[in-house]
Amino acid sequence: MGNLLLRGMLAGLLASFLAFGFAKVLGEPQVDRAIAFEEQLAKAKGEAEEPEIVSRPVQASIGLFTGVTVFGTAMGGLFALAFAFINGRLTQLPPRTTAILLAALGFLAIYIIPNLKYPANPPSVGAPETIGYRTQLYFGMIVFSLAALAIAISAGRQFVAKLGNWNAILLGAAVYIGLTALAAYVLPPINEVPEGFPADLLWNFRVVSFGIQGILWGAIALIFGALLERSVRDGRARA
Repeated sequence: MGNLLLRGMLAGLLASFLAFGFAKVLGEPQVDRAIAFEEQLAKAKGEAEEPEIVSRPVQASIGLFTGVTVFGTAMGGLFALAFAFINGRLTQLPPRTTAILLAALGFLAIYIIPNLKYPANPPSVGAPETIGYRTQLYFGMIVFSLAALAIAISAGRQFVAKLGNWNAILLGAAVYIGLTALAAYVLPPINEVPEGFPADLLWNFRVVSFGIQGILWGAIALIFGALLERSVRDGRARA
């Protein structure tokens, strides 16, 4: 388990380098535009400029790098633990295939579905006084999505013998879609985009956010799977 965890963290660290490059090149310009809009809005309202605790160059360089690498490494470790749980229990597929499948399901349940309800927003979007409330709703959607995924997998496994693999998979997918749609309907909507905020900026920021997460999930799966298969080959060679 210790070696598996280390491989997962290494995969997350390497994946975070790719995500940092993507965020630095494509994400930071969007953040700069959003900050400029926020400053113009505050100036128009006659609000005093807030003191800068951390300079913008630091935020866009070492701050971004530190945040992405810490998050990616931790995510890789959690990915390895999830892999250890499902490998051999829920699937008998090869390690690399299992890793890719796990990443696809995790990306869907933890990022895509919650962000369809509560998408990522750049600076100046969202009232400061509702940060805690919005955070609770977002993580609540993640919990609902993961619970729905667990229920869908369990339902699909129970009907494999009666319906066959493909029909059981379709049944599980229908259960997941239905439960997440119900959760999205029940949870309250949030729309705090200020008037006059550029639509293209909002769209580009959300696309970049999607890309960063996609790179992290995809790279972790591929690197982790490759490390596992190499370990298996080395073990067979020694044997």
